[in-house]
Amino acid sequence: MLFEHFALNVPDAKAMAGWYAKNCSMKVVRGMNQAPFTHFLADSSGRVVMEIYTNPDAPFTDLAEKDPLYFHFALIVDNPEKARKDLKQQGAIYVSEVRPEEGSVLIMIRDPWGVPLQLVKRAEPLK
Repeated sequence: MLFEHFALNVPDAKAMAGWYAKNCSMKVVRGMNQAPFTHFLADSSGRVVMEIYTNPDAPFTDLAEKDPLYFHFALIVDNPEKARKDLKQQGAIYVSEVRPEEGSVLIMIRDPWGVPLQLVKRAEPLK
């Protein structure tokens, strides 16, 4: 099996897709301009895809009220501190930082909608 995508039901999928495309090097690979405004966003490798959509008939999980360990997704970045600063200027909120080992940095932020996003630089990549 291969991972295709993960999905989130969010209150404003169209705005969120624009923010991630503009600020996180993601590309909209498929999008709808009518309800439910489904957008598939691929990372710069094209290997991992996030689906966001707005379906008011299904409950929205208020991720801003949940601990980031309940749910978050992570992006590999060369310079987590610079990425945090840049994303903060675009409405992200700093949450925490850990350095689990020499050369590794994990910075947790929340996007403007409260979704936890981890900026990751690992001394030894997972793959």
